[in-house]
Amino acid sequence: MKKIFLFLILFVLISCKSTAVTNKDTLQTEKKETYWQQHADYKMDIDMDAANYQFNGFQKLIYTNNSPDTLNKVYYHLYFNAFQPGSEMDIRLQNIEDPDSRMVTKDKKSRIALLKPNEIGYQKILSLTQDGKKVNYQVIGTILKVTLNHPIHSGEKSTFEIKFKGQVPVQIRRSGRNNAEGVALSMTQWYPKLAEYDFEGWHPDQYVAREFYGVWGNFDVTIHIDKNYILGGTGYLQNPQEIGYGYETKGIEVKRPKGKKLSWHFYAPNVHDFTWAADKDYIHDTITGPNNVKMHFLYKKDVNIDNWKALQKDAYKTMDFYNKYIGNYPYKQYSIIQGGDGGMEYGMCTLITGKRKLKSLIGVVRHEMAHSWFQFVLATNESEHPWMDEGFTSFVNTMADQTLDGQTKFPFERVYQTYTYLVKSGKNEPLTTQGDRYNTNMAYGINSYYKGQLFLSQLMYLIGEDNLEKTLHKYYKDWKFKHPTPNDITRTAEKVSNLELHWYLNEWVETMHVIDYAIEKVEGKNITLKRIGPMPMSIDLKVTYTDGSEENFYIPTRMLYGNKPTTATVLKDWAWAVPTYKIQTKKDVKTVEIDPSKLMWDVDLSNNTYGL
Repeated sequence: MKKIFLFLILFVLISCKSTAVTNKDTLQTEKKETYWQQHADYKMDIDMDAANYQFNGFQKLIYTNNSPDTLNKVYYHLYFNAFQPGSEMDIRLQNIEDPDSRMVTKDKKSRIALLKPNEIGYQKILSLTQDGKKVNYQVIGTILKVTLNHPIHSGEKSTFEIKFKGQVPVQIRRSGRNNAEGVALSMTQWYPKLAEYDFEGWHPDQYVAREFYGVWGNFDVTIHIDKNYILGGTGYLQNPQEIGYGYETKGIEVKRPKGKKLSWHFYAPNVHDFTWAADKDYIHDTITGPNNVKMHFLYKKDVNIDNWKALQKDAYKTMDFYNKYIGNYPYKQYSIIQGGDGGMEYGMCTLITGKRKLKSLIGVVRHEMAHSWFQFVLATNESEHPWMDEGFTSFVNTMADQTLDGQTKFPFERVYQTYTYLVKSGKNEPLTTQGDRYNTNMAYGINSYYKGQLFLSQLMYLIGEDNLEKTLHKYYKDWKFKHPTPNDITRTAEKVSNLELHWYLNEWVETMHVIDYAIEKVEGKNITLKRIGPMPMSIDLKVTYTDGSEENFYIPTRMLYGNKPTTATVLKDWAWAVPTYKIQTKKDVKTVEIDPSKLMWDVDLSNNTYGL
């Protein structure tokens, strides 16, 4: 009997161990399946006719389905098709109350509607195959829908080959020919670009106005163009000995091949887009940036050359600041190129208008360069969450200005005033609004650039400045090349600060709640505070007593379930459902001030002080 009992115990132990191992393996498998990224390898050969702004292209794309799903279709973006009369972009311009001034005439007529056949943009698909066999496809506005001959199962690859013809539109928005400063070609979003498929499904967003979302991959691109043109853009030039023009030749004599055209061969690893610009009159300068990053500057001869030379020193300092404040830039080249219609970020480069005063040049480069971390390394879905890109970029841009320019003025004053204006205008919309679906460009712009920036400044107020910097470092380290979502930045902040912040994400992003606190009453040693706005926050309070002494208090909102680092006297928490909060001090009170740092955005500051 004793032997049987011992056997049963041994059997149970072995079974438990076996179950534990099985459960562990299952958990590991499930963990692997909860996160994935699709992958696309592009090989493209482009023959550009710079005289008529048309080009013929061949694209071979190897698509890896890393998702757990079986795919029966794929989508491509054909962005140039937006620049045609009658397109969704055109019709939107004619109906929105505040159209982009760059895209309309002085009397606010759509410039796209006025384009002639030789001025429009297009991407025409001449042939398309999947794994060597013709496949059915349909062009729907700026989207190419491809119905597959055979499905791409999880873990499988499929090869697509496209022959296409394109025409570069007159410069209207971001991309085009002969911009306002005479740059010949600003080639952005110029090729059939595979749409992203992620945990939410496909993202075949029509190109109406806003920005982009793409699949990580490697780009091998050869561009044949008249030899008088100088190029710059995404990736590393593979044949500098044939090109020259300021590219590193490592002592090799430049020998250009005979003929009317040069072939520029670029390779760009681990990016989600490929951009280039070309002009006959580019000056091309290079400097060695932080961590031996080669920094290229391409600008026309008719700009203020002294300003472009002075810009280079600041560009170095700016990249160095972002490396320290966020994390190291992961590529070995970055190009600042005159082109486009203002300032716009792209893979390893930015296109900016160049006829600017030095301060303006520095300002636009600081902003666009910051995008390289948030949009081209972290790469959030800009269509769904433009505030995560534009807002976070604007925040670190503000911090760069504060540090590099030695500013002493409170850096967020203008940001707070601008967002308050939107709130009081009656035209505000929640941050969850898809970028193209805002009713006004004003609401889109202020929410994306200003409220998005406020998301981080208010987070700084809640968890402390040191914790916010640690959060940005960890967020970048953990989520680069992974398309993070709003929850990912909040969860990162929770891990760093050990505070609960999901409520904050909900309040700031999914509602239009405002912050408004007031000093309701002061009587002797008794202070009564009131929450007027619906959004709860922690409160920093400065009290001056009648004897001249001062004391700082900290009242955490209960939903944090903890405190930020502070030297102030920590009081009991304030529950969001309770509209008032009472404090009894040890001395008679002379003055009271809510948030003396002014870091908390409060929609009405008139009731934030007593006795001052």
